[in-house]
Amino acid sequence: QVQLVESGGGLVQAGGSLRLSCTTSGLTFSIYAMGWFRQAPGKEREFVAAITRSGSDSYYADSVKGRFTISRDYAKNTVYLQMNSLKPEDTAVYHCGAQWSGSYVYNWRSYNYWGQGTQVTVSS
Repeated sequence: QVQLVESGGGLVQAGGSLRLSCTTSGLTFSIYAMGWFRQAPGKEREFVAAITRSGSDSYYADSVKGRFTISRDYAKNTVYLQMNSLKPEDTAVYHCGAQWSGSYVYNWRSYNYWGQGTQVTVSS
């Protein structure tokens, strides 16, 4: 049974930082690209960041570039999202996803597995 479990969300003031974790089980972590997406109330799920199977390449939405960093730890089967200089517009539920194909990492529909999400709230 495949499971992705996010943690690390919470309430933070603007300008603060959070580190999200997504721990996986039941899948071969090293053969999946991993991504983070977020969804605010009334909005569609949007791409935040992704990292390739090897970890050699990462991709970011323009809105988070320079502030967020995605990384992965193969020993822990975990992907992280370090979020710095947070803004109120970053408020959303953050979901991690696992994608086997390695293509279209910007498109949430291409992902095979999802976690339940973790709430991030940034106050002004």
